[in-house]
Amino acid sequence: MQKIRPMIEKHIILEDIDLVSFYGVNNTNIQIIKALYPKLRIVARGNVIKVMGDEEELCAFEEHITALEKHCAKYNCLKEEDIICIIKGKKTQKECIEGVIVYSVNGKPITARSENQQKLVKAYEENDMIFAIGPAGSGKTYTSIALAVKALKNKEIRKIILSRPAVEAGEKLGFLPGDMKEKIDPYLQPLYDALQDMIPTVKLQEMMEQNIIQIAPLAFMRGRTLNDAVVILDEAQNTTPAQIKMFLTRMGMNTKMIITGDMTQIDLPPSQRSGLTDSISILKNIKGIAFIEMNKKDIVRHKLVTRIVEAYEKHDKKIAKIKKQKNTITPNDNTTLCIDPGTWGDN
Repeated sequence: MQKIRPMIEKHIILEDIDLVSFYGVNNTNIQIIKALYPKLRIVARGNVIKVMGDEEELCAFEEHITALEKHCAKYNCLKEEDIICIIKGKKTQKECIEGVIVYSVNGKPITARSENQQKLVKAYEENDMIFAIGPAGSGKTYTSIALAVKALKNKEIRKIILSRPAVEAGEKLGFLPGDMKEKIDPYLQPLYDALQDMIPTVKLQEMMEQNIIQIAPLAFMRGRTLNDAVVILDEAQNTTPAQIKMFLTRMGMNTKMIITGDMTQIDLPPSQRSGLTDSISILKNIKGIAFIEMNKKDIVRHKLVTRIVEAYEKHDKKIAKIKKQKNTITPNDNTTLCIDPGTWGDN
């Protein structure tokens, strides 16, 4: 007489993933999983999967669900072909792609798209502090945030901290309504944009509520010690020397810092020196600090952005040349200044 195996019930809790991506639209993914395990009774509610069946098959199911969960967390998507490949023990198509930093919410691979962006990725692996300086659109901030998200997903760190100086770009915004968060959000929107590309909205909101991802103006950094984190200071050209020194000395254990800036877009008053300029000259020979200089070849935005940057570079060089010529023509005792009578007024 054949021995009847006892039925076992187990609850599997899903963590660190977007449930919509995992279950699929209208629960299509969970239906595929059920079809691949016809001997098991599977019920999914929220982030809990309740499964009942034979112990041996249940163990295999749990192992595959864990693999599917890791795949979904890493690639931000789970397709039918991915489910079949993982359950059959094969590599998925995405796993064969090399050089990927992280995947977008749509499953698109985010990679270093230029030589200097690749240098930034390598510098991050080899150093604890990196300065990335370059023009608008060269991928400084986006690549840096991608590296931070990757580290968080791989559990190399416990939190991401993103900061910016609250400086208006050439105009005064005046009084901003709302609470503190609503007042500083306009300054930090570019950081939100990058995060929303890489982390599903619901998961991102949850991480921000739990302070796993923190976005704060530079003024709020004083007195903190930042451990187990990737800390990014964006728009560092708009810091004062005192501010950037304060920021750099917040660094704690198991922490990496990335400082980004564009020296052609300083919005400080003319009398105020940029802290980024000072830090580059002071820290350039310190071991463990890397400096990556990007240029117009690294620009990955619309092709017009490259042309605009080139046009402004030519204009700035022309102005600098004219100023230099004016400074070299200085009257002395042996110089006679001739004034065209046509320029005299009626007086």
